[in-house]
Amino acid sequence: MIRRTLLTLALFAVAACAGGPTAPVRGVAGPDGWTEAPAASRSVNLGLPGGAVLADGVRFAGGLRIELDPASPLHSLSDIKLTDGAGGFVAVTDAGDLVTGRMRLDARGRLTGAHDWRYQRLTELDGSPIAAKERGDAEGLALLPDSGLLIAFERDHRIWRYGSAATPGRPVAVPHPDFAFPLNDGMEALSTGPTGWRVGGEDGGVWDCAPAGCRVVEAPPEPLLGDADFRRTALDRDPSGNGWFVLERSFRPPLDARARVRRMAPDGTVGPVLIELKLPGLTDNFEGLAAETRGGRTRLYLLSDDNGNPAQRTLLLAFDVKS
Repeated sequence: MIRRTLLTLALFAVAACAGGPTAPVRGVAGPDGWTEAPAASRSVNLGLPGGAVLADGVRFAGGLRIELDPASPLHSLSDIKLTDGAGGFVAVTDAGDLVTGRMRLDARGRLTGAHDWRYQRLTELDGSPIAAKERGDAEGLALLPDSGLLIAFERDHRIWRYGSAATPGRPVAVPHPDFAFPLNDGMEALSTGPTGWRVGGEDGGVWDCAPAGCRVVEAPPEPLLGDADFRRTALDRDPSGNGWFVLERSFRPPLDARARVRRMAPDGTVGPVLIELKLPGLTDNFEGLAAETRGGRTRLYLLSDDNGNPAQRTLLLAFDVKS
């Protein structure tokens, strides 16, 4: 949390006079267990020239800043995946909530809005709501072919399988890598794989897992990656089935905060940078990634985690990548 605080102060000192995060206000859930959560959005661009760097064949397809009340339960969104081809999505927060919503695209397919936000509390194995931050720090998200929902938690490092994005129900534990992850640097990158799920550690390491267990694809480095290194924060399968897209984040005090996207091959190697976000352009704490096929290209959505801090932003950006 120290590095996150430093990042906040360095990048958004203009908001330093604002108050600290407020405890979320929780509404009354409907019969299906979901609670509506108001959220507005406004369009953003990539900021000043010299910031965003897009590879050949990559184009910006619209962006949003999600406007939230201080006590909204929608703060701290830490990963996102798409639930259908019509703008539906599911996300998790590092406070322990499951969130759903729907994106709005214009006639050209550009991202112009997000609406129908709802949330519900994730549960423990016995079905009781997760009560403590230490138990609810959800960081990674994957949707299995049978609609099962995988969620990776850190602090108490584990992966649990819930029923589906629509009806999560009670979870069951599934295999996760046998590695001593640091307390607050766990399995941030999670996606489906050819026979199960692929896991990436924030500080390094890649594993392929299945109900029978996990195998090492890329061993964690020694020493582990640090804040100034590009570290993996999200992962999603290439819709073509040929590997994955991986989101990486870096921070060098006092101002150099960056995010980038690359392709990952089955053996864990990564390709050239496709998207890089940095100052003086638009940048923030990007931790969520989702991929789909749209209009003959691959559409990527990047989501930032505001950490429930008024000095940070929840951003949702769309990019089209030539397949």
